[in-house]
Amino acid sequence: MPQFLYWLDLTGVAVFAVSGALVAARKQLDPVGFLFVAAVTGTGGGTLRDVLLDRPVFWVHQPIYLWVTSAAAVVTFFVAPHLQRRLSVLLWADAVGMAVFCVLGARTALDAGVDPAVAVLMGTMTATFGGLVRDVVCTEIPLLLRREIYATAAAAGAATLVVSDALGLSGPPATALGLGLAFGTRAVGLIWGLSLPVYRPRTSPRRG
Repeated sequence: MPQFLYWLDLTGVAVFAVSGALVAARKQLDPVGFLFVAAVTGTGGGTLRDVLLDRPVFWVHQPIYLWVTSAAAVVTFFVAPHLQRRLSVLLWADAVGMAVFCVLGARTALDAGVDPAVAVLMGTMTATFGGLVRDVVCTEIPLLLRREIYATAAAAGAATLVVSDALGLSGPPATALGLGLAFGTRAVGLIWGLSLPVYRPRTSPRRG
């Protein structure tokens, strides 16, 4: 993995781990709970990616990722009580992690030789699975299932990277484009409260 992708990956894991620790704070968990939730949030998406692509699971062979999630958990444990808007910090931290992981997941999938459509799905799953596990473990309604622009932003970022790669634009520029679009799309949804239309069943006309 190129150095810039390696450091980007570490950043994404750290930010997602912080989002997990913030949920642990909302649930008033003990330090062990903080460490666990931060770890599964930071590594969940990448673990699913590596398992599906039949690759060595990244954190098993590079324990530094667990040190990063642990450090994020410890820092958040002491800082969270002083944050007046923990939900806002959680949402923005999650947005950054989502944007990072959607492009890294798609990039890893392309490097593994999968079809471009599969790479887009892999990027989307990598970006959303850690947060899904976090919310399920902490008995929260997953962001993925709320009326918010979330998975759509991840898919847009992953698709941007895949299309850029197909057009011959690879490396940091393609990564920056995908990351920027994913984060920007999510940011627009957070700032203006936008969401996609939901299914509404047709009501049958009353008789009589």
